[in-house]
Amino acid sequence: MVKQMADAEGVTETLKANDQMEWVGRMNSCRDCASETVCHQVIYTVRSHR
Repeated sequence: MVKQMADAEGVTETLKANDQMEWVGRMNSCRDCASETVCHQVIYTVRSHR
């Protein structure tokens, strides 16, 4: 999921080579969004099965 988000946001190896701090920030953002999405799905899936 992180890879898909990074691709959609245009986070590339070229960006990594040219501006590592920008790349790290954008990758962290993608990771955080993916984590939030997964947690949200798990919480609501568990609640809906009760």
